[in-house]
Amino acid sequence: MAKTATTTEKTKEKLSPKPETAPKKSVTDTDISMESKLKLLYKLQQTDSKIDEIRLLRGELPLEVRDLEDHVQGLKTRVTNFQAEIKELEAAISKKKVEIENSKALVKKYESQQNNVKNNREYDSITKEIEYQNLEIELAEKRIKEHNADIKERKVQLENAKTLLAERTQDLAVKKKELDEIIAETSKEEKELLVESTAIAEQLEERLVRAYQRVRGNARNGLAVVTVKRDACGGCFNKIPPQRQLDICLSKKIIVCEYCGRILVDEGLVGDMKEKE
Repeated sequence: MAKTATTTEKTKEKLSPKPETAPKKSVTDTDISMESKLKLLYKLQQTDSKIDEIRLLRGELPLEVRDLEDHVQGLKTRVTNFQAEIKELEAAISKKKVEIENSKALVKKYESQQNNVKNNREYDSITKEIEYQNLEIELAEKRIKEHNADIKERKVQLENAKTLLAERTQDLAVKKKELDEIIAETSKEEKELLVESTAIAEQLEERLVRAYQRVRGNARNGLAVVTVKRDACGGCFNKIPPQRQLDICLSKKIIVCEYCGRILVDEGLVGDMKEKE
């Protein structure tokens, strides 16, 4: 019976699977993994910085072109307004000339009626009408002089606006050509860099990429990953303690500057990357 029990136990041992022990991840693997992350982050920063440079190169030009387009449009409106005002003034002058002719005709009519009046009352009434029409003629002539002066002034303003419009239109054409040339030269490179940036970001953890983008968005120069230069942060130039510098040099974890929040990488690590390139 004892022998049978022993045999049964041995059979159970053979049938039951032995618990597998998970292979321990070596420290070396962890170091390489973190080092790779830091290298990728630095490479991502370099790629994004190149994109920034391209956009900065043409960054001012689109604004200048937009401003010039607005200025040109404003000058065109001004020219149109001056032309419309001149036409209105000329129409007003024509109207006043017609009024003068009508008043003169009435004066002649009243003067002929004066010769046939029957009493002083009629004579005085006609005389007042003649005086009134003469005043209307004087007022109309005064308005014509004022309108002519306004037309002269508007014509000067119109010519100045046309000259300025021609100059600004020429400037706009030059700036647009310059912008188109820069876009033609850099668009291909920018597209390639954007593809490269996306490819690098896809190799990193999403939370790490988000943190990188957040720091980059807050940084004035767009630098989220910097090296340690002369014992200081390459972004804000604040001094870094020796122990922290040692941790950065080991590249075993993500270390950020306590002043600006930028990710810090060792210059030696960057130097190795440049040598391989």
